[in-house]
Amino acid sequence: MLAVDQIHFSYQKKSLILNNLSFQIEKGEHLCVMGESGSGKSTLLKAIYGLLDLDSGTIFWNDHQVLGPAHHLVPGMDFFKYVPQNFDLMPYTTVEENIQKFLSRFYPEESKQRSDELLNVIEMEEFAKVKVKNLSGGQQQRVAISRALAKEPELILLDEPFSQIDNFKKNSLRRKLFSYLKEKNITCIVATHDGSDALSFADKMIVIKDNQILANDQPQRLYQEKSSLYIASLFDDVNQITVDKKERLFYPSDIKIVSKSNHEAVVKHCYFKGMYWLIEANYKDSTLFVKNEDPIPLGNRIYLDFPSIKN
Repeated sequence: MLAVDQIHFSYQKKSLILNNLSFQIEKGEHLCVMGESGSGKSTLLKAIYGLLDLDSGTIFWNDHQVLGPAHHLVPGMDFFKYVPQNFDLMPYTTVEENIQKFLSRFYPEESKQRSDELLNVIEMEEFAKVKVKNLSGGQQQRVAISRALAKEPELILLDEPFSQIDNFKKNSLRRKLFSYLKEKNITCIVATHDGSDALSFADKMIVIKDNQILANDQPQRLYQEKSSLYIASLFDDVNQITVDKKERLFYPSDIKIVSKSNHEAVVKHCYFKGMYWLIEANYKDSTLFVKNEDPIPLGNRIYLDFPSIKN
């Protein structure tokens, strides 16, 4: 189990980057950390890995306390792996050699079998003999992930792990990677801007705002409850609408276009999204977004049905 207890951290003892953060995750669980840029996501991962000296608070993995550079000549925990946004690969060696860097040279057959297994996870079998310097940024990111998994860590920390990977590869890679981590019972913490990482693959989700934990819950619950505009905006476009003098939040999919109601809007734009059209409309002097199966001519009046609002 990872236990983070009331940790504070600031660079050069100035403004706090991590302000009184506490949470726990069990062995094998996947945690997604979300928040805007500068909220402290990357700093949190570095602290958990042992790259920083905390101002106060503690981090424990089971009975082992995570301590920073002031206590270790080589910072970082041996049984953790951390994949930062800069990949720190060996550019003039092959993909296969990068993965095998941390594997034993005394058992070449086992090393080869392990690297082949991980090449399959990152879907790069055909690039095994290619030098890393000749790969794209997204391909290098996949190699960095596989290299971190080579010695099967107890916990892996991934900082924006799919940020440079093309969409057509991203979805299948996510499915394979997180399924593999579950199969091996490897605990995982992902810092990301992408709500899909949380909704599809995370057991728990932490939202950080202003360097503090704003929410800590199951991602599906955070999505459905829409407890704040900040949290809801991490998942989708959000409509903030005043109803009976109270602000309410709706995703575009919550709102239905109907033949007649008391809620009238005028279409401004239509955006094709593949399986649906995203309609942008003027509603009570504000902009509103709603999903629809078909485009609607600009300037047309539409009528809206909101959940739990009587027409």
